[in-house]
Amino acid sequence: MSNQAVETVTSGADRAKVLLAIAAVVAGIVGFYLLAQQPMVVRLGAIIAGAIVGVAIAWFSGPGQRFFAFAQDSWSETRRVVWPTRKETTQVTLTVFAFVVVMAIFLWLVDKSLEWVLYDLILGWKE
Repeated sequence: MSNQAVETVTSGADRAKVLLAIAAVVAGIVGFYLLAQQPMVVRLGAIIAGAIVGVAIAWFSGPGQRFFAFAQDSWSETRRVVWPTRKETTQVTLTVFAFVVVMAIFLWLVDKSLEWVLYDLILGWKE
């Protein structure tokens, strides 16, 4: 990961670019609904075009550049993760299922024991 200093100050131009990018995405969504009489391909094209234009505008803003750098660092970090093998995943899943079954039986026994103590012994409601 890159160790960049946190910078929260953005210029007015950067804010305008971010707002314009959001407006482009919203325009794509609005276009989807305004083109209700058109084929679905055209309607989806409006959303995709709005998203592409929004990303392109955001790319040239300071916050957009920082976001894309963060996303790139996150992706490279994800590739370095050591994922469990299929055998390990199966073993852990079966262990969790076994624990859930044991806890369900335990809680059922506690519930029935408390029911017996309260209703039969103390209150005498059950016959």
